[in-house]
Amino acid sequence: MSDFSSPLCFYSYAVGHQGEGVCFFLQLGEHRLLLDCGLHEVEDLITAQANLPSIDLILCSHAHPDHARGLLALHRAFPDVPIYASEVTVQLLHLNWLEEEEIPSLAHALPTRSRIALADNLTVKLYPAGHLPGACAIALTYITDQREHRLLYTGDFFLSNSRLAEGLSIEALRDFSPDVMIVEGSYGTARHPHRRQQENQLMARLSETLTQGKNIVLPVPYFGLAQEILVLLRSHHQFTGRDLDIWVEATIAPVCEAYLSILPHLPDSIQNFAKHQPLFWDDRVRPRVRLLTNKSDLNQAATLLLVEENSNWEDILRHYNQQQWVIFQAETPTPLKSPARSVPWHTETYLLAQHSDGLGTTQLIHNLRPQHVIFVHGLKNYLIDLTSLEELQNRYHLHLPEAKTEVELHIGEKFLQPAAPAETNYEGEVKEAEKLINIQLPSSIINDPRWHNFSDTGLVKARWQGEELVLRGLSQKEILQQTSDEKLPRETASCGNCRHRQRQHCRNPASPLYGFQVTPEGYCPVFEPLPETD
Repeated sequence: MSDFSSPLCFYSYAVGHQGEGVCFFLQLGEHRLLLDCGLHEVEDLITAQANLPSIDLILCSHAHPDHARGLLALHRAFPDVPIYASEVTVQLLHLNWLEEEEIPSLAHALPTRSRIALADNLTVKLYPAGHLPGACAIALTYITDQREHRLLYTGDFFLSNSRLAEGLSIEALRDFSPDVMIVEGSYGTARHPHRRQQENQLMARLSETLTQGKNIVLPVPYFGLAQEILVLLRSHHQFTGRDLDIWVEATIAPVCEAYLSILPHLPDSIQNFAKHQPLFWDDRVRPRVRLLTNKSDLNQAATLLLVEENSNWEDILRHYNQQQWVIFQAETPTPLKSPARSVPWHTETYLLAQHSDGLGTTQLIHNLRPQHVIFVHGLKNYLIDLTSLEELQNRYHLHLPEAKTEVELHIGEKFLQPAAPAETNYEGEVKEAEKLINIQLPSSIINDPRWHNFSDTGLVKARWQGEELVLRGLSQKEILQQTSDEKLPRETASCGNCRHRQRQHCRNPASPLYGFQVTPEGYCPVFEPLPETD
């Protein structure tokens, strides 16, 4: 690490590319700050600080492990360095060290939406960032005789409202005008349906599975998504009043209890719900939510089981192997290095995003118009996709740092075009044959880890998107579904033969099934047959 001669410098201890946490050192003039500490091991950080002037303070964006798990060890090494976070984050931090018998009071609570002086020439303001209760974007202002230098660290952010956290407000940030933005890009340039649509699709699929007499297992992170899904199941119209037992693995319970302690900080709709019935545990109101303390607690009735993704939940299913189980796995933007578990039960995937997609990320950047954008937190290929966007390259200094690298942030009136990021486009050839079209691409494309999923079955689907032709690899599940559809007689008036069924979902606005996943055998009154083909 250098001596940080520039007045504004950024150094990354970890950038959250794959399975690692995030931890950033920031110098603002004479001030030395640490943003988050999601390191598994903090020895390198402690050694580095022993050889440099000490850190003045630490700011934590939110309580998720990949942003906070190193704070306890860091506090024990440097007990005099203050740690600051939002009031809710301060109350949730202990969830990272549940195995510890005694956890000291680590952090000082800062109010949100208020400008707080950390020093005579340094202020901070926290903006609720969605994603998780208590999560905040951190806005820093460093004042010199010449000008104000402003930096925004988004942490993990989500522009849409989720069940337990209100989304990041671009309008609230619009007057801040940062010179530098440190932005998470977990989903790269991917685009997602609206959050409510994601929720409705998941609930429809779970409901249909239960109607078929099958039981469901949802392996989820114990902190965040587990509570989102529990509240969703308790409050969604497809499950309200349903005769269903929802069992929750014991490792998830401490977070649920912690959420009850921050109830006054949760959205008004959740507070109103909690006035009439328990937020999580309830043996009386359907669907019933119960804590699973023993395998024998499960009965033969319709069951939905919420388990911690890294626990030995397969043992529970094997105990009831006479029942039909369907595993619903969440799609994550940064999959772990270890492969997904191979289980003998049917597995499906679903999307319930906790981060903003590519459109939300670029929308935030264009509204705030910084000079420098530093992309962190996400698979490196996804972040390269973002830095390859021409709409960003032409307007901002873009940075994509590796771990343990430094970025000097020179602020000026004139924009200097930064070097283009590594090229991710592939040029090939198109050859027309009598009945086939061959598209040939360079073999270097297989070096991208996404190639494995794209080429898994060797089959692709093509569609026009404006003047561009988009190719998408077909998964084994889609092929099996298409094969099932082909078994239906063509004259049958069913969803499998309806022109509005696309990718297993109804796309007819006039249908009561619009937006839901539908089976080939389904039917509605506005059925329209597929067009005739030669």
